[in-house]
Amino acid sequence: MDQIDRRALLTAGLAVSAAASAAPAQARTKPGFLWGTAGAAYQVEGGNFASDVWVLEHLKPPIFAEPSGDADDVYNRVDEDIALSASLGFNAHRFSLEWSRIEPEPGQISLAGLAYYRRVLESCHAHGLTPVVTYNHYTVPRWFAAGGGFQTRDGIAPFVRFCEIVTRHMGDLISVAATFNEPNIGYLLSWSPAVTAMAPMIAAARRLAQTQTGAPNWSSPMFGDPNIQQPIMIEAHKRAYDAIKAASGDRFPVGVTLALNDDKPVGADERGMLAKRAQVLTPWLAAPGDLVGIQNYTETNVGPTADIAPAPGVEVTQMGYAFAPQALEAVIRTVSHLTKRPIYVTENGIATEDDTRRVAFIKTAVAGVQRCLADGLDVRGYLHWSLLDNWEWTSGYRPKFGLVSVDRTTFKRTPKPSAAYLGAIARAGGVV
Repeated sequence: MDQIDRRALLTAGLAVSAAASAAPAQARTKPGFLWGTAGAAYQVEGGNFASDVWVLEHLKPPIFAEPSGDADDVYNRVDEDIALSASLGFNAHRFSLEWSRIEPEPGQISLAGLAYYRRVLESCHAHGLTPVVTYNHYTVPRWFAAGGGFQTRDGIAPFVRFCEIVTRHMGDLISVAATFNEPNIGYLLSWSPAVTAMAPMIAAARRLAQTQTGAPNWSSPMFGDPNIQQPIMIEAHKRAYDAIKAASGDRFPVGVTLALNDDKPVGADERGMLAKRAQVLTPWLAAPGDLVGIQNYTETNVGPTADIAPAPGVEVTQMGYAFAPQALEAVIRTVSHLTKRPIYVTENGIATEDDTRRVAFIKTAVAGVQRCLADGLDVRGYLHWSLLDNWEWTSGYRPKFGLVSVDRTTFKRTPKPSAAYLGAIARAGGVV
């Protein structure tokens, strides 16, 4: 494991021993439960210049805090990172496929791109990690965005074709898969006053992209209109699900991962909360799938038409979310009440410079998962976001979600105490 701070890893391990021994007793997970981390290709690989987001990053005036650039250079260090993950005690690794690496131009399939991701899968297996693959994590090829993206039904067939090609090339190595990462994010964010206040800026960015690229129909899924985009993405998911199952011989489960807050009504009026659920959750549970991926970071008070900002004095993370590790348990219980499909926690974490708060967050969140398991709920994995501090979209590199820090100049990886803490939990099968 080159350029990994082993002294930090040892120190973190010693610090974790005392914390773990002081933790309250909980029911442990069964063999086969997935413990690991999650990441997205664009946020960590670096150099994804054929992607739509690379175009958005370089619009003038900029709407991103800073460009992704080389990101964490995972493209050149993926074996090192997978080995590090395994050494920490994890048994699973979630990553996404950068569509633009595989199909940089319509119909032009990069054999090198396919070979790269097959090597990632082979490395996972070689290190004893179950690979959990996301076919699309927000970003799309430039040509796809230029043609209208998922704002037009013409976007369905190219995505389905991409999923089929990938599955035929490497489906024998995939263990668990999701077609889309958080395709409900547009509706979720539409309830946030802070985000809706940014609507004029997002619309301006869309116009800039259309003008500066010379593509009048340009639409990036990240900034798409959910009223138009979500129905099209649901249809794309349905057809991609069928294509993946057919191409793989139905050898691994396929679903979708959803961004979900623990929504609470303000007072006794639940109408806003239920209206939000009808947009964010219910339509996706009605779509086909073998599993539901839950991605939770916080809890939200929901008024009649919008979320309510955290009250003064409430602890918030670098993303402005309320610090609410207990929210994960509530979301698992809500989803379990609405579907009998197995649940995987495909993202859960906190953006903070204070790693003691990350450890506290993990301890409470995982204990909640264990209570769900003790009550018989079908939860099959906990994948923390994220292994590495990475590029967090419009916020740039400021938010620190990682269990491992990355030097922005040398790319040296330094595990934090939270890495050893969660690794110890994984080895023990839960908070013990």
